[in-house]
This record gives sequence, structure tokens and C-alpha cells, in this order.
Amino acid sequence: MIVGIIDLVPIIIGMPRGLKESSGIVAISSRTVESAANTYTQEQIDLNLDPLNNEVFVVVAIDLNPSFPDMVDGDNTATQACLSVTSRTTMGFIEDNNVLASASTAIRNDSANAVGFTQQSLETPPATLEYIGIIATNDMFLSIEGTKNAAAKTVGCRVWGYRAKADAAIYAALVQSEVLSA
Repeated sequence: MIVGIIDLVPIIIGMPRGLKESSGIVAISSRTVESAANTYTQEQIDLNLDPLNNEVFVVVAIDLNPSFPDMVDGDNTATQACLSVTSRTTMGFIEDNNVLASASTAIRNDSANAVGFTQQSLETPPATLEYIGIIATNDMFLSIEGTKNAAAKTVGCRVWGYRAKADAAIYAALVQSEVLSA
């Protein structure tokens, strides 16, 4: 797993109520590789938040880039990925409460014809959206899983956001919400 933090912009537009910005925009990058072909694999990304000071991470954009599935004659193959705020034991999708982003690529193949498909949650939110998620616990989790591939697959991600301090009531509610969504 590779994690890097880059300080980009010190100005935030549209601060969520009850939070006070404590950093500029940062980009966190990571990469996860399947432990074996077609095996659900998850990596923990440490945000180094300060829980004693009610620090949270406000996510403003996410890019997920899973590798393409293998072309296997006569077989449907796929690669799925997700970024979640809690640890998972199975692949998550955008409809799951604890999943911030998901992406999948697939090849449908009947030996005579093959067609590729890509499906992903919105990579960059509209300008009117202030944020797409708030992470109150110290970690986020990047997952990858292939289906009927010959080789292990990878997913790369970049998450943009900023650190903020929450008041005690909001922080407690955010932590409880995350824990209960697991």
C-alpha cells in the first residue's frame, strides 16, 4: 500500500455546519493488490486523525481506478473495487451506507463476441455539493475483487478532502453512525 499526502489549497468553500476547518485540501493516494486472483482483498488507509480533539476528515472527491479484467474466451470476467469508511468482509457498492465510492469493469464474452462495460460512482461531485462524506474514525478501507480472472488485479485511488474539528455532539454522532453502518 502506498499512501501520500499533498497540501493543495488552503481555501474551502461550503464548510459543513458544526465543523471548523483545520487544514487545506489534501490528496491521499493508495493502491491495493488482490492477494490472489479472484480473492477479496482490503487495505486499511490510516488518516492519522486526532480523536482527542474530535478531528474528522471531510471527503470532497474520490477517484477509483480498478484494473481491467482479463479476456477469457467464453467466460464473463470482472474487476470490482470500493472505498469504505469501515472494514468490510465482502465487496461494497454505492448503495451501502459505509461505501463512499465504487467502480467495476467487466467483459461479457460468449466466445463469438466480447463487450466491455465500466460502471462507477461519480468521481467528481457537482460544484454545488459541499462534500461527499465525513470520516470520523481513523481509517478508510480500499477493496478489490476480481471474478474469473487469470491474474490478480489492482485498484488505485485518490481521495481529496480536508481535516476539520467537530463539536462534541456532532463528533459523537458521526462516530456512532460509522460504527453502526459496519
